[in-house]
Amino acid sequence: MTGWKLARVILIWGALVSAIGVPIAAAAGSEQLAWRGPVYILAGFAGIIALGLLLVQPLLIGGYLPGLSVYRGRRAHHWIGGALALAIVIHVAGLWITSPPDMIDALTFSSPTPFSPFGVVAMWAIFIVALLALLRRRLGLRPRTWRFVHMPLAIVIVAGSAVHCLLIEGTMETISKAALCALVLAATVKAMVDLQVWRKRRALRGSEPKRLNA
Repeated sequence: MTGWKLARVILIWGALVSAIGVPIAAAAGSEQLAWRGPVYILAGFAGIIALGLLLVQPLLIGGYLPGLSVYRGRRAHHWIGGALALAIVIHVAGLWITSPPDMIDALTFSSPTPFSPFGVVAMWAIFIVALLALLRRRLGLRPRTWRFVHMPLAIVIVAGSAVHCLLIEGTMETISKAALCALVLAATVKAMVDLQVWRKRRALRGSEPKRLNA
């Protein structure tokens, strides 16, 4: 590996770690933690980690992370998806333990807080994707059908999670939180556009007539 390639690898991975780690570190230093119980804190940081994993997902599926082959990137995408679903379970379960009435209001879309419905919709979209991914082979979902279902749900997950996070005034620092949400949105849009372009190019190559030998 040349010096430039090594520097590129370090730069990209360092930027990813910083994009996720800085908001977590800023939240860990929040003064509001002094007034929170351990279960609530665990639930809150599970949500922050879930947002960070949302940034990793499009980078993996788009092949933007150096050092990972296409196969390893897709496998990691599947495992990170499972970790994302688990983080959401911890997030919701912790909030339920600390305040069941608030969670009931949120799940029934009767909460007065504006951020709740966005989070609930994103949560159900994540669970649906995770369940379909788990049962994909049993259901016999073809790649085209899977993309047709997965893409809209991914948009709902990313958009809902970003709005949910931005509307919350909690332990996360404002600037780092906004930057992370912007990166998640940008990475998702780029990955979807690039994947669509690659599929169109493959389709065009496959439809080209074979040249006759002279």
